[in-house]
Amino acid sequence: MLEKITHLQGYMLRAMDGEIGKVDQFYFDDETWTIRYLVVNTGSWLAGRLVLISPIAVGQTDWESQQLEVVLTKKQIEGSPDITMHKPVFRQHEAAFLGYYGYPMYWGGPYLWGSMSYPAGLATLGSVAAEASACRADTESTDSHLRSTKEVTGYYIEATDGGIGHVENFIVDLHTWAIQYLAVNTRNWWSGEKVLISPHLDRMRELDGRQSLRQPLS
Repeated sequence: MLEKITHLQGYMLRAMDGEIGKVDQFYFDDETWTIRYLVVNTGSWLAGRLVLISPIAVGQTDWESQQLEVVLTKKQIEGSPDITMHKPVFRQHEAAFLGYYGYPMYWGGPYLWGSMSYPAGLATLGSVAAEASACRADTESTDSHLRSTKEVTGYYIEATDGGIGHVENFIVDLHTWAIQYLAVNTRNWWSGEKVLISPHLDRMRELDGRQSLRQPLS
């Protein structure tokens, strides 16, 4: 199922023993263009602390009440490693986070989610796989390639012959949590039409600090 990121922002997350907060934004990695974490504002429960929730833990979605079920307890979430959102999240931080929950590392295999193509099945692999992944993480790069959807929203898209618009939204496959399309507003080029561009066709070359995406369109 495909869904807009902006539709999911503000959804309530409910653990197995109660509500934990609302979706604030998402972190995706800019190599595979896949959502790796939901950033959740815990509101009055943890004094507004922002916590990460992996799609591995996300269960059923109640579209009518705008609620996502999470296969975790509030105690688990409260004790999870604290990650400072305004600083880069390095691989060591991710390894500590995923190891805490007993999840394997998504970068430790040939598929989109390491040993699988989708995240739901990873919750059953257990701590043995997580420990093996953590050992590999110690020898790998510290760069996790994580980007915030809030940060990238508004980035300009540039073709080889000029700008075409800016990123307005992300269209996500909720089975794999891969970003299938960028929704681009072309108001400064094509009378405000909105177009979809896929980042999965080996055509997106660069996402840089100048708030620009390089897209070699023909």
